[in-house]
Amino acid sequence: MTKHFRNDDDVERLARGVIDGSCPKAQWTHAAHFAVALWILRHWPDRPAEATLPDIIRAYNEATGVRNTDTSGYHETITLASIRTARSFLGGYPPSLPLHELVDVLMDTPLGGSGWILAYWSRERLFSVEARRIWVEPDLQPLA
Repeated sequence: MTKHFRNDDDVERLARGVIDGSCPKAQWTHAAHFAVALWILRHWPDRPAEATLPDIIRAYNEATGVRNTDTSGYHETITLASIRTARSFLGGYPPSLPLHELVDVLMDTPLGGSGWILAYWSRERLFSVEARRIWVEPDLQPLA
C-alpha cells in the first residue's frame, strides 16, 4: 500500500494550505482532493461539506492561477460525487483510525484511480458544461 501522508499533521497541513491558498499546485493531486474532503468531513462536522468544499476549491483554483470556467477549474458534479463517496467511505471506519491511514486505504480502492467516476457517468455527460456548473445525476449507474 502506498503511503500518501506520513501522519495526520501532514493531512491537516495540506487541508489548511488548500483552504488558505498556500498549498503548492503540484501537491493538489487526486489523493489530496480526497484527503481534504475526508479532513473536512471529520474535522468540520457542523459545516456541510457540500456547501463548504466547493467554495474552498474555487478559491484555491483562483489562488493558484486556475480559472474556474466552463472548461477548466472547479467541477460541481465531480466535487459533490467525491464528497458523497468520501462520506460513505469514512462512515465505514472507526473515528479512531488516523486520517492519513484512511487516505491510504481509500487510495487502495477503485476510488484511488482518477477514472473511478466513469463507472457512474459517461464521459460525455460528466464533462459537459452542465455537469461542471451544477450537479448532474449519473447516467450509467446510481452513485451509492
